[in-house]
Amino acid sequence: MTSITRQLAGLALLAALAACSHTPAKVHPLEPGDDTACALDGMVLKDFAGPKAQIHYTEGKPDFFCNLTELFDVVLAPESRRAVAALFVQDMGKTDWNHPQAHWIDARTAYYVVGSRKPGSMGPTFGSFANAADAAAFAAKEGGKVLRFDQITAAMVKTPT
Repeated sequence: MTSITRQLAGLALLAALAACSHTPAKVHPLEPGDDTACALDGMVLKDFAGPKAQIHYTEGKPDFFCNLTELFDVVLAPESRRAVAALFVQDMGKTDWNHPQAHWIDARTAYYVVGSRKPGSMGPTFGSFANAADAAAFAAKEGGKVLRFDQITAAMVKTPT
């Protein structure tokens, strides 16, 4: 085998390996439609106040949730086995609580207000915010405490106080 033949074979091998390995595409949030229903209870998201959430899995269609306690109920469930590609919640510092639209942020980097007086679709829920100042201002006005994603526990989901 000549030197040029070896180089060409090496390049062909590198090209084949590059074709086999793929970088997952960046996942973007989707805006729920007028008939988008909650994955857990079938309620139409746009019919209710409070922040919404969505889980994008590495395989299959995303799930939508009409409140954040439902999102955490799924994420924190020990039987949850599907690989998650992305989690999104709405930035309530930029959208109207009563009619939230758009302003999706990464759920893992959000600030959450737990235990506020502001109800969601099923009663008590969490507020989600892109920055700490908006979360603190909301907590000062509506009650509750500011937590990060990894501080939310299953017990808080059952009784969001």
